[in-house]
Amino acid sequence: MRIAILALEGMFDTGLTTVLDALTTANTLAQWTGIAAPGFDVTVMGVRPQVHTALGLQVPVREVAHAPLPDWVIVPALADIVPERLLPTLVRDDVVEAFGVLRRWHAAGVRLAAACTGTFVLAESGLLDGCEATTTWWLTPVFRQRYPDVCLDAHRIVVPSGTMVTAGAALSHLDLALWLIRNNSPELAALVAKYLVFDSRLSQSGYVISDHLAHSDPLIERFDRWVRERLDATLTLDAIADALGTSKRTLSRRLDSVLGKTPLEYIQDLRIERAVQLLKTSKHSVDQIAGQVGYADGVTLRTLLRRRLGKGIRELRPRE
Repeated sequence: MRIAILALEGMFDTGLTTVLDALTTANTLAQWTGIAAPGFDVTVMGVRPQVHTALGLQVPVREVAHAPLPDWVIVPALADIVPERLLPTLVRDDVVEAFGVLRRWHAAGVRLAAACTGTFVLAESGLLDGCEATTTWWLTPVFRQRYPDVCLDAHRIVVPSGTMVTAGAALSHLDLALWLIRNNSPELAALVAKYLVFDSRLSQSGYVISDHLAHSDPLIERFDRWVRERLDATLTLDAIADALGTSKRTLSRRLDSVLGKTPLEYIQDLRIERAVQLLKTSKHSVDQIAGQVGYADGVTLRTLLRRRLGKGIRELRPRE
């Protein structure tokens, strides 16, 4: 399988090297163990003859015009992790040129993948319109506002959609690489994960509603603060809207626009976040924690954590 990694100036060092290391490890382990799996022929390509990572390391690249057509193209993250720096980067000359290259590859049947802020490159090219996708959790409001035609699911770490696949926050580059390996050989992917001491995970929900989320909306910020201070109480949309001096309709519309959630969905996210924090930092029982986050009993909380995070209480509690 021919895999091209599209290297752009200022890319996230770990994103590039993680993908390279995972695919190289897969080739090595397949040969060593005799697992019958297609090998990965990996080429780092660039739209410029010289490319440097965010930390200033020069990356040897093969110019796109002189390379054979790949089966897959992976776009690693750009190291600009805040909107004020990322959005100007998306209109940089070499990045704009990369959009055209990606469109040509896509038209020729090449499958495309991206992780973290690399998903913004795919989205900016227009190729994700109408597709499901994920992105790095703290930039989901910006992504949703900028690319309304993309069906964003920020809870999932890896989202395949047609001929494309996207992955979440920075170290999800490894999840993405393992997804590609797994499509060739589940046995080999499991072995690579074992050798890299990597635990499987399906969700980035535990991070998606952190305090660092850029809400970009004063009403949403006030809603977030008001609810966080009352998570142990019974909350109704009528009471919240009255307290914030707005209408239920306005609050629901703004939340959907910024975060793609209903108020009740967002409250549930906040309760999950608080519950996970308490499980990791306190000795309280599950029933006690359930009461502190507004649930009647521990059974309800256990069920919700398993459904939303794919983990049980024992997995979330720190080991003694």
